[in-house]
Amino acid sequence: MSRDRGPRRLRRLDRSALIAVSVTALSLTASGCVVVHGEREVLPSSTRAEAAKALQQFTTAYNKADKAYDSSLDADRVTGALGDIDAARLKAGRANNPAGNPAYTPLKFSDVTYTIPKKAGWPRWFVADAAANKAGNSRWVLVFQRGGLDEQWQVSYLTLVAPGEMPKFKKDADGWAEAVPANSAELAVRPADLSKDYTTYLKSGGDSFADGANTSEWRAKRKKTAKLPGRVTQYIDEPLTSGDYAPLALRTADGAALVFFTTRYYAKETAYTGTSLPTPTKDVLALTKGEIKQSLTMELMSNQVALDPAKGSGKQQIGVLGRIEGLTSAEGS
Repeated sequence: MSRDRGPRRLRRLDRSALIAVSVTALSLTASGCVVVHGEREVLPSSTRAEAAKALQQFTTAYNKADKAYDSSLDADRVTGALGDIDAARLKAGRANNPAGNPAYTPLKFSDVTYTIPKKAGWPRWFVADAAANKAGNSRWVLVFQRGGLDEQWQVSYLTLVAPGEMPKFKKDADGWAEAVPANSAELAVRPADLSKDYTTYLKSGGDSFADGANTSEWRAKRKKTAKLPGRVTQYIDEPLTSGDYAPLALRTADGAALVFFTTRYYAKETAYTGTSLPTPTKDVLALTKGEIKQSLTMELMSNQVALDPAKGSGKQQIGVLGRIEGLTSAEGS
């Protein structure tokens, strides 16, 4: 799988700045062994047992990396947006705590539901929805993907969703879900366009996204903090749509789609002449190049999960159910 990762990232800023290869055949074991051409046939992305094993392997690697603050210990289990966020978090943690994480608590999952789509071609992917011993009552929603049989399952998306917010998915008689193509015209917005549309909304507003914490409230927060005593903050948002940042979508029972997508944004804080910026946290400083004299430009990765209604249905606004962002780098000037 192409890592296509760019600078690696840090978990939420307000949480201590801080969370295709084609193949000739795919062998899938159910009651027996079936060998088919994986690049052409519509097949489940994984077995249920394989999905459970992938989650266990991710959790083991994530905990080792978190305990040691060492990104090399889980680098082969994360990619895309989560890979960037996780690596930057660990980089900052190690810079400030070379001996490891003094507040380490192992991550544990329970009550896991796997949603595995049938699809042709690569990448193959599936979703794990679980309760965890961190982040309160929020459900952890992880997207695993890989680009070929010779590659490991990696988590590219991680979002937190409130209990009861996850939709019901369309499934066939065997319990397999349906992947929605990125260029599908059956939805209010094509999954391929969602990242771009979201960045446009954050800049200019509009009614394409439903009000909520990750839409109208986030825009209001930005507006409120754009001008503060002694400093101003400017924002630039960019869509990310290729490689392991590409959107992934699942068909819901009502014909809509649950879409995972990525954006990146920059926040530049500039102090007025004669004043200075507040001292950033030690985790921000660990990821900052240059001297902070009059300004600080922060680069952050943000991954979202949204409910995209079916075209022609009564409700056409996109609902952003969850979002996790992380500082990836910063530069002072």
